[in-house]
Amino acid sequence: MLNATTFGRRRAEQDSPAPAAVLPTGSTAMSVAEIPVVVPGRIGQTAAMAELRALCLAQIDASTVASMSPERLAVEVERTLAQIASERRFQLNGREQRELAEELVHDMLGLGPLEPLLEDDTITDIMVNGPHRVFVERRGKMVMSTAKFRDTAHVANVCQRIAAAIGRRIDESSPMVDARLKDGSRVNIVFMPLALDGPYISIRKFAKRKIDFDKLIENGSLTRPVARVLEIAGRARLNVVISGGTGSGKTTMMNAMSRLIDHGERIVTVEDAAELQLQQPHVVRLETRPASLEGRGEINQRDLVRNALRMRPDRIIIGEVRGGEAFDMLQAMNTGHDGSMSTVHANTTRDALTRIENMVQMGNMGLPARAIRTQIVGAVDLMVQVERQRDGARRVTQVTDVYGMEGEVVTLNDIFQWEVDGETADGMLTGHYRTNRSKPSFYQRLAYFGLERAWITALEEVAG
Repeated sequence: MLNATTFGRRRAEQDSPAPAAVLPTGSTAMSVAEIPVVVPGRIGQTAAMAELRALCLAQIDASTVASMSPERLAVEVERTLAQIASERRFQLNGREQRELAEELVHDMLGLGPLEPLLEDDTITDIMVNGPHRVFVERRGKMVMSTAKFRDTAHVANVCQRIAAAIGRRIDESSPMVDARLKDGSRVNIVFMPLALDGPYISIRKFAKRKIDFDKLIENGSLTRPVARVLEIAGRARLNVVISGGTGSGKTTMMNAMSRLIDHGERIVTVEDAAELQLQQPHVVRLETRPASLEGRGEINQRDLVRNALRMRPDRIIIGEVRGGEAFDMLQAMNTGHDGSMSTVHANTTRDALTRIENMVQMGNMGLPARAIRTQIVGAVDLMVQVERQRDGARRVTQVTDVYGMEGEVVTLNDIFQWEVDGETADGMLTGHYRTNRSKPSFYQRLAYFGLERAWITALEEVAG
């Protein structure tokens, strides 16, 4: 049987009984296999159900819907459906009636067929490739979902609802947008004509439970001693850059590290689409703004970082560096805003440094490479590499000290390096951290905060 969270277009289980079909008057008898049936899990695809849906929506007052709770609305919609089905003599059983009522409530108040996926805590990513192909990532593995939209217009309506909720627009003249949901989940939308198979939606969900190092250790993302080292880095106000590929867990790691920031500090965050979940009371959140239809009014990350420097921040946290704002980030880290953090897309910590250098050159043409590298060495203390590995797990694979320069080359010291040992019977990778216990370049800062002994102890625990 279908449970209460199963909706109209979701496939019924094999043991669900199908309602008996009604033969038209005067028709000849058919075999059981030929009788057209309304399958409960596919009710949204029948012409009769489409008509019933339209009639129900026509009778509902939009102004009243806005003031009603989802539970109350579901009761009213179900009552309206029962009345219409009785008048029009639709064959609709109680379960189908509840499913269609829930589907309509989700369409009116939520994101339609995406609602049950958003409520599923085992799903971390939702990818819509047009109306009939919805993929999800569950426990690190990509699978195709049974959720479907009615048509392209249905997907487009959901896209416009997402964009409008944060004051942005998505249409053929502005076919790409970054947005967020109420729970902070990140959304990217690509619209026609760029999207050839109907609108594309990519949703990166955030866990309802706040992520800290204990949760990351439980998930196998890192070990207790490595977490202790990162805690010490946070308390010693080291400047940290977190690097990794798409979906590797960079923002999750930044959220976990930010929980260690003292509640007495003023933090300014700069993001393209706000997704950081800081718990401190004194947080100033800034978000970029796209250009208007006339091409005016754009406020990019670089503008916000420059303005953040005038807002008396103790720390500046940049959600992701992807352009010329890398230079302003280094300026902030070099001008008394210790403990600042940011993320960057890269495959290794060495690649991350190269990308930062390239992004600085994008915004400051003609700046000598040595000057840029010297600034990077002076600004960045620690780099943390996170990776989504082939078993679906997201792990910290490198913790690197930006040690200094030898000639024209930036010297890096890998404090931790994850090495794969093998694989378990269920396909999970096993491994260990190789440790370098040499004195880090920021040892004097650790001593200033009285944390040098704790640092050495944590390294000994990993090595032991």
